[in-house]
Amino acid sequence: MITALEIWLLGVALAMDCFSICVAQGLKARHFIWRPMTYTVLSFGIFQGGMTVLGYAGMAWINNYLPRLDIVATLLLLFLGGKMIWEGLKEEKDADEPDLRLLQPLNIIALSVATSIDALAVGISFTCMQDVTWLTVLHAAFVIGLCATLFSIAGLWIGIKAGQHLKFRSELLGGIILIGIGIKIFIEHYI
Repeated sequence: MITALEIWLLGVALAMDCFSICVAQGLKARHFIWRPMTYTVLSFGIFQGGMTVLGYAGMAWINNYLPRLDIVATLLLLFLGGKMIWEGLKEEKDADEPDLRLLQPLNIIALSVATSIDALAVGISFTCMQDVTWLTVLHAAFVIGLCATLFSIAGLWIGIKAGQHLKFRSELLGGIILIGIGIKIFIEHYI
């Protein structure tokens, strides 16, 4: 049986990707923008918790496609990270002008899916554990979603504060963060 402490530790571990991406978003935005940042935080939380439940509910079907989902997540993050670096290198922008492209709805959804593949795998792993019930899975999904939400808020705050004080091309750092997470997903699932 999985303990409450283990569920919280799992939630924190799964929230790290959300945290890192939100730091990159905050670095680029340099100030708080209510609507897209609220959508980002909620999207990360909902996808992390929802994918945990989906993994548990659809284990047989999803297990066949999980490697393909991992590669999709890796490619999404590599693409978005590469695009950020490319745009950071080619554009001459005022250092004080915020960049909100990572906060566009399609990018928020793509990042939410890419960061929640591990939560899907956790849901699948719950089917292999003894004494795991739907109540346990729903509790875990809530905790995982809550951790993702809280860590996303913290990441945005840290990124915004750092972006306000540091005068450099934050697109480069943000792109490196996204590519790093993509490589991490690839290594965890294929090497």
